[in-house]
Amino acid sequence: MTIGAGEDTFKELTVEELRAKVGTGMPIDDPEEHMLLSMGPQHPSTHGVLRLLVELDGENIVNLAPDIGFLHTGVEKNMESKTYTKALVMTDRLDYLSPMSNNLAYILAVEKLLGVEATPRAQAIRVILCELARISSHLVWLATHALDLAAMSVFLYCFREREYILDIFEMVAGQRMMVSYFRPGGLWRDVPEEFEPAVRQFLDFFPSRIADYEALLKDNPIWLERTKGIGVISGEDAVAWGLTGPSLRGSGVDWDYRKVMPYSGYEQYEFDVPVETDGDVYARYRCRMREMWESLRIIRQALDKLPQGPVNISDRKIVPPPRSELGHSMEAVIHHFKLWTEGFSAPEGFVYQSVESPRGEFSVYLRGDGSPRPARVHFRTPSYVNLASLPLLSKGAFIADVVAIIGSIDIVLGEIDR
Repeated sequence: MTIGAGEDTFKELTVEELRAKVGTGMPIDDPEEHMLLSMGPQHPSTHGVLRLLVELDGENIVNLAPDIGFLHTGVEKNMESKTYTKALVMTDRLDYLSPMSNNLAYILAVEKLLGVEATPRAQAIRVILCELARISSHLVWLATHALDLAAMSVFLYCFREREYILDIFEMVAGQRMMVSYFRPGGLWRDVPEEFEPAVRQFLDFFPSRIADYEALLKDNPIWLERTKGIGVISGEDAVAWGLTGPSLRGSGVDWDYRKVMPYSGYEQYEFDVPVETDGDVYARYRCRMREMWESLRIIRQALDKLPQGPVNISDRKIVPPPRSELGHSMEAVIHHFKLWTEGFSAPEGFVYQSVESPRGEFSVYLRGDGSPRPARVHFRTPSYVNLASLPLLSKGAFIADVVAIIGSIDIVLGEIDR
């Protein structure tokens, strides 16, 4: 039976074609009675521009296929036409809810290719800002996830707290979202004097706000009904499908790059990796809620032992000279001019660098050819891989549960389409 899937944009598909694409799914009694539903494309103000092809038997999902690519911008190829430093600004636009994580993964890859390491102070500040970004991202996830399930108050509260974090980002980077603050060899500049008091103020008041979210949702019977036992995936299947982040840890698999492969000094900090075992929407919710507590622990430790000293290495072939030198040093002016017009050259070779973003493993493959521009840039993004499990998570669920399942894997379409 041929069913239209949106004649303006998509060709007509048959149920058999969809089933061949994503697997047989549930036992089929009478495929002639099934309906092929085009769900989306969604507006960008939701989780991103995503379309789902859903095969339904009544209200039960038999098969589901994500249709992506609506936000494709060619980020990787564009980065290959820019110098290493100028390419940094494009990483902000991938996971636009956690740009600090994107910056860090790319910058660590560049530094690994160059064979340099940031100063202790720069590494500590990077950790603080990345953990603030993790909390900020989880707040957007919780706000939109709750709103998807008709919990309006949580949405308002989460965005209230996120504004405070974005104010801190603006304080240090001059930007609220597209920060581009981490640079090869260190940071754009040191944090201002008001940075530490602002972060400590956040550490003081935010625990009570998490408690408010928990009071609204954790034992709420409607929330439990919409999340418990929905979108279940086992630990074995989660590993087989390549899931990472809370989507993996919610299925009982203890894997976090900050622990197993520490970077930027994470080995110095004591924190736990939240793991849940039920593998459902509720378990993934609990993982992220507990992660916010652990991020607070890390930030407090990093602040308490924040080292003094420079935030940039002294190699003037990589890091531009301080602005104070430009008025009296011709050599500083020359280095500044050459860095921003020609860039620095990286040796031939390739590196692979992973970080633990709020959504899971965010990795960069970077290859240098001796020129000031990367020969190849490729990202392994968690949303892209995690979304691939949606057909498995959704089979057998009700169509009304699809929104809850999508929210529980916390996708960002910017890093999927890239």
